[in-house]
Amino acid sequence: MSLNYDKSKAAYEAANKVIPGGVNSPVRAFRAVGDYPIFIESGQDAHVTDIDGNELIDFICSWGPLIFGHNDPVVQEAVMSAVQKGTTFGMPTEIETLMAEKIVELIPSIEKVRMVSSGTEATMSALRLARGYTGRDKIVKCGGCYHGHADHLLIQAGSGALTFGVPSSPGVPENIAHETLTATYNDIDSFKALFAEYQDEIAAVIIEPIPGNMGLILPEEGFLEALRELTKENGSLLIFDEVISGFRASLGGAQKRFGIMPDLTCLGKIIGGGLPVGAFGGRADIMDHLAPVGDVYQAGTLSGNPLAMKAGYTTLCELQKRNPYADLDARAKKLKEGLAAAADAHGVRATINQVGSLLTVFFTDRPVHTYADAQTSSVDQYRIFFQALLAEGIHLPPSQFECWFISTAHTDADIEKTIQAAEKAFAAVAKA
Repeated sequence: MSLNYDKSKAAYEAANKVIPGGVNSPVRAFRAVGDYPIFIESGQDAHVTDIDGNELIDFICSWGPLIFGHNDPVVQEAVMSAVQKGTTFGMPTEIETLMAEKIVELIPSIEKVRMVSSGTEATMSALRLARGYTGRDKIVKCGGCYHGHADHLLIQAGSGALTFGVPSSPGVPENIAHETLTATYNDIDSFKALFAEYQDEIAAVIIEPIPGNMGLILPEEGFLEALRELTKENGSLLIFDEVISGFRASLGGAQKRFGIMPDLTCLGKIIGGGLPVGAFGGRADIMDHLAPVGDVYQAGTLSGNPLAMKAGYTTLCELQKRNPYADLDARAKKLKEGLAAAADAHGVRATINQVGSLLTVFFTDRPVHTYADAQTSSVDQYRIFFQALLAEGIHLPPSQFECWFISTAHTDADIEKTIQAAEKAFAAVAKA
């Protein structure tokens, strides 16, 4: 099947004249998989339609927020009703309280929560709070884990667990990088080494309990539990970045799925129902260090925006009502099994990680448990795979190191069509 993308190509050329790289987030530029991105006109259920009129099965789902797919009628109606009352006020609204109450009800570790406008704001604010609460400056993150684009989080791993991080972007001062230490996900010894060296200096460990930005990686048995104990022993806070896993891994997030209680949790994506949003919350004694009751400053003009709150609150209520998690897991497993069989049939080495409605295909012959494992995946093979599936009307993340997202709107027919298309895609990989 051949699809025409002339209008998208022209739109990209026009965008490049006024937007750096033609996009407002780098991965959208398709640099890793093609020459130019697809411009979307509309979305409905599990499909998007681009400006050339091509209808595509969408496994991006806006990078995770759309757990019910595009234009869910209940969420859409809620947003439309909110719009009639106004778009923003800069003053308190009751929907903010309802939203906060719902998050406190559903996320085990959260006693109080503060709304912000993005996942980056959530992680940035949570770390400022952790530093203010503990009186310490250093933080620990994992190589390959993405926590937004705040300066102190754009740090990549150095030459070993005991080295300071180095900036992974120009514009990040080295003195900021020196306050960020890098450990290895699923390697508790790398964390122990850092705490042995900087015991009284580490304010917090921030971690994705289920990393989703080096491709999907799952925690090994006992890893998160050991990290929880290590941070407690050393008087440091444990921060779960559940921007992706929150309300994806389960109704109570990864922490509910694995039975771990972090001190602070960062949320985003699903809690906005498709609108820009973020949140961070945790123990009341920590959260009460925030202004105006405490001295740790945090603010935002559009924080608690009534449209996002209405969309997010409706989404969380619908998740409680519909309880789609078993069905989502079953659909994702069916897709995983079909993809694995197609890869095997064509002799393509692939490792497929899946949990709940999240999935990543790695083009490697080794299990993927760490960032180093993920980096063995062939980006060239992924590019061929991506382009072959796109030609069949299947829209994947334009990067090897991102998750596929499955929604309740993905039908059995969508899954079957994707598996059939994958047969051709793996054949193309095998021939390359």
